[in-house]
Amino acid sequence: MMNLHDSVRSSRCACGACHSRPALSRRQFLCTTAATVAAVSGVAATVGGTAHAQQPSGATAPGRAILIKGGCVLTLDRTVGDFEQADVLIEGGKISAVRASISAPNAEVIDASRMIVMPGLVDTHRHMWQGILRNVLPDGSLDDYIATVQKTFGAKYVPDDVYAGDYFSALGAIDSGVTCILDWSHIHNTPEHTDAAVKALGDSGVRAVFAYGNAQTVDGRWWEAKGSKFPSDIARLRKQYFSSDNQLATLYLAAPSGSPEQILPTFKAARDVGARITIHVGVGERGRSGLLEKLNAEKALAADTTYIHCCTLNDTEWKLIRDTGGTISIAGYVETLMGHGNPPIQKAIDTGIRPSLSVDVETSVPNDFFQQMRTIFSLQKNEVWARRLAGDKDPPKFLTVREVLEFATIEGARANGLERKIGTLTPGKDADLILLRTDRLNVMPMNNAVGAVVTSMGPQNVDSVLIAGKVMKRNGQLVGVDFGRLVRLGDEARDRLYSNANVKNVRL
Repeated sequence: MMNLHDSVRSSRCACGACHSRPALSRRQFLCTTAATVAAVSGVAATVGGTAHAQQPSGATAPGRAILIKGGCVLTLDRTVGDFEQADVLIEGGKISAVRASISAPNAEVIDASRMIVMPGLVDTHRHMWQGILRNVLPDGSLDDYIATVQKTFGAKYVPDDVYAGDYFSALGAIDSGVTCILDWSHIHNTPEHTDAAVKALGDSGVRAVFAYGNAQTVDGRWWEAKGSKFPSDIARLRKQYFSSDNQLATLYLAAPSGSPEQILPTFKAARDVGARITIHVGVGERGRSGLLEKLNAEKALAADTTYIHCCTLNDTEWKLIRDTGGTISIAGYVETLMGHGNPPIQKAIDTGIRPSLSVDVETSVPNDFFQQMRTIFSLQKNEVWARRLAGDKDPPKFLTVREVLEFATIEGARANGLERKIGTLTPGKDADLILLRTDRLNVMPMNNAVGAVVTSMGPQNVDSVLIAGKVMKRNGQLVGVDFGRLVRLGDEARDRLYSNANVKNVRL
């Protein structure tokens, strides 16, 4: 029996005006905007249709509107503005109005005093099947990850393990304020594995982008998993699970790393069924091959593609992403931890691309998206300071906390192909939003709302989460989740997996 540890050793403000003023009013200081209550009367919009606010516990009656009352509202929509104190009305699963003193006598009221109300966080790349392998590889490199997580554990996953992994990862995301997540799913050893992943995402209630990938793609070599039908099975998935755009789950294809000859058929399979594409590129030494130049020569690059990591791409490849309208996903914590290369935050900005953010692997990093924002914020500032100290007379500008928050919301929605539905608290968009407590010792007394979110908050501040108007978390607790069953599900899946992989579970 292999010991796991032995195997590892071997193997801004809405208008921007307030930033230029010499002094800030209390209102500007709290909500970092000049477009506040004075402009509130003009931002309301009403969405027709039957109101609903369903949730598993039944605490909010189906068909009933929800009024979020008296919070500091960060809409992140520059035309709407932010508000030191305002209300958000949700009807029919959508944001109906954002303004002060909304009257909705029949609505369920959520008291948001001493809370920040903002769009839910959006993760654009996470391998959710690994949710039962959290913290299994805290010291590992990318090579360790391939050897242990993919080759040792991944090859032995059964469909029930996939379900448990995705379910844990999805609930963990919701609990920490992530309302939309792209599941970069490369565990499809059989179609039953695929179905288990889709079911888990649906059961969790998260807004999911299911990125269907190869059974195991390691360093450009395809594993031959018995029963795997990648990429042809994507046609079945489109018909069986993703036939409508009016649902929480949407379909992507997770393209393999490798040669153009391996990648091009997967791009075609995705586009044949109208699925967007996500692909890892520029990862360590593996990413210095000029792959995107080769794919561009085949006219394969387009605006439907998100490029992950991008740490070691050359200048031509960066321009190709920009010129073809692609989006990118940066996972700064993992990239610095596992040897992918320097997270290309400044490179993206210099090229004219605004990045989205992602967790990547919970085997090695926390599912805490606040930590992802802080990582990106500090890394970019450190790079600029280093250039200044080295004598650079024209260094880049420092990122602001508002820009980073936009990366985690607006740009995430764009990369996930959902910018028309989510990412801002704009009347008419789906009601994906979170309520963050400001009466906790890590942020009180509250002085700057955006600053508090990016620099100081964590999952412990997430009081409430709504997805498409459905209450998923309330008063700091997930709604409708049987934690006794959840504990048993996780323990059983973990123990079964270790046994099947012939790995001794050493927890200390």
